[in-house]
Amino acid sequence: MMLRFVLRRLLQVIPTLLLLSVLVFAWLRSLPGGPASAFLGDRATPERIAELNRVLGLDQPVWVQYGRFLGRAITGDFGTSTITGEPVLTEIARALPATVELSLTALVIAIALGIPLGYLAANHRGRPLDIITVIGTLVGVAVPVFFLGYVLKDVFAVDLGWFPPSGRQSVAVDATSVTGFAVLDGLLTREFDASLDALRHLVLPAVALATIPLAVIVRITRASVLDVLGSDFVRTANSKGLAPGTVRGRHVLRNALLPVSTTIGLQTGLLLAGAVLTERVFVWGGVGTLLADAITLRDYPRLQAVLMLGALIYVLVNLLVDLSYAIIDPRVRLS
Repeated sequence: MMLRFVLRRLLQVIPTLLLLSVLVFAWLRSLPGGPASAFLGDRATPERIAELNRVLGLDQPVWVQYGRFLGRAITGDFGTSTITGEPVLTEIARALPATVELSLTALVIAIALGIPLGYLAANHRGRPLDIITVIGTLVGVAVPVFFLGYVLKDVFAVDLGWFPPSGRQSVAVDATSVTGFAVLDGLLTREFDASLDALRHLVLPAVALATIPLAVIVRITRASVLDVLGSDFVRTANSKGLAPGTVRGRHVLRNALLPVSTTIGLQTGLLLAGAVLTERVFVWGGVGTLLADAITLRDYPRLQAVLMLGALIYVLVNLLVDLSYAIIDPRVRLS
């Protein structure tokens, strides 16, 4: 039954990605100027644009262009960056570990703090802990990521000097790159000073990026736990004299985690959007930086590759959320 559930969800991913590829392709072709104009820059003339459009196949019917785009995308060929002249996939492969490292750290912070805080707030409803938590989550959602990043940077890096203000590692640190994940590379190569230095660089951007997901997870967890606490089966379990720890762990928390799982999946996808701003503030040099530069300089090959990568990650994360649903609640496998 579990295998059939997984196969159904995997089959649903294919039309979703196809639809997203159509949207990305259509949106990029609707932008003013076009790829040829962006590539030629100041050298653009009507004759040169027409010639480059012919060479790139942009003078072909739209469905022919989309077929070629889809065929290349399936093989991982997204063309060459108009900024650097490198293959776009090479650029993404080099920058992706930085964004993944930052996003995963932020997500771990949000989950590790968000679920316990939401659970405690629900169990202390109306008390000072609950009130402080609710106010804190409102502030966390309201404060923009880039503003919080600059505040953290100014206070803890510039004024107090506790953490580095920017970058992934200090220039003076001689670190060996193995996987592209700076903290992990230091552990694998036993260069613990490099790992510690990378971790110190990671703290401020990860905290800034984690703020909004943390606030959302706290609020959803609190609301979900309160809803489950009022359920008939919880009152029945309490009336039977079951230990409070058993009721909370087996009945309350397990059932409350279903909407929380959905929230975590959605926030994971949104972390990519937040990473663009966070990486700019802390000069992080990940995929967010690639995307921002591609938009500013109209680098269409890089732009479409990053957008498709973001869509793929978002779809895969939601697939994992569906699988977590099936693990938490076996009844979901029948749907």
